[in-house]
Amino acid sequence: MDRRELAGFLRSRRERITPADVGLPAGPRRRTPGLRREEVAQLAFISTEYYSRLEQARAPHPSREVLAQLARALRLSDAERDHLHHLAGTPPGPPPGPSREIRQSIVDLLRRLPEAAALVLSATYEVIAWNDLAAALMEDFSVLSRRDRNLIRRAFLGPHRNGRRLYGVSDADEFARTSTRHLRATAARYPNDPEVTGLVAELLDGSAEFARLWAAHDVTDRPTLCKTFEHPLVGPVSVNCDVLDIADRDQRVFLYTAAPGSPSEEALRLLSVVGTQRMGVPG
Repeated sequence: MDRRELAGFLRSRRERITPADVGLPAGPRRRTPGLRREEVAQLAFISTEYYSRLEQARAPHPSREVLAQLARALRLSDAERDHLHHLAGTPPGPPPGPSREIRQSIVDLLRRLPEAAALVLSATYEVIAWNDLAAALMEDFSVLSRRDRNLIRRAFLGPHRNGRRLYGVSDADEFARTSTRHLRATAARYPNDPEVTGLVAELLDGSAEFARLWAAHDVTDRPTLCKTFEHPLVGPVSVNCDVLDIADRDQRVFLYTAAPGSPSEEALRLLSVVGTQRMGVPG
């Protein structure tokens, strides 16, 4: 265990996080950059005294549980989490939960696809990145909370605006089956992640359909090659659906493109101009 390096690393990670990043008030008399030590301790569910001793290079060896809690509190990337474990003299185990960290190259890719609606889903079906056309076709995800950006939660628990399930997509029922199978495999990969187990419990409690599909224990699926969105402004938009796996992050890129010269291609072009403005049409 390299106590001095561990102390410096923890301090540097703490100082880069603002109170607003973790939902805490800034307060009128904040002299240090980032979070206070007591705030990190509170977020990590450890004592302020113990955390302070870690930053002072005086603490005993932290357990794996404490390291995992610190990684969550300090919002460490996968690489930073592994580094934290190495500094503590404890080789890192498997990731505690699905990664939400997106490579910049993937973000750049989404922006360079102006004629394709593109988004990135985490292993729990949370929309974690998207381009402008995806927002115009489905919804402005930037105004939604993390909870409301989860597509499997939305498919089973709503809201279903104007009676349209999941943006009126033609394969909504097939999506429900496929996403359930994927979530079961995700739950097996991250059995101790509270967000995964909490999502499964919420869906089991709130949806009889999900409970029935979950009870089947299926983990394979058939890919959907094309689907149609019933858009409130431009009407039906038929698209090809291609999925690219980001294996090292357990994420997937979804690409929706229309056939060249088709009415749907013209509809996507109109949406790329209109953007997320609904022009008075309810979503």
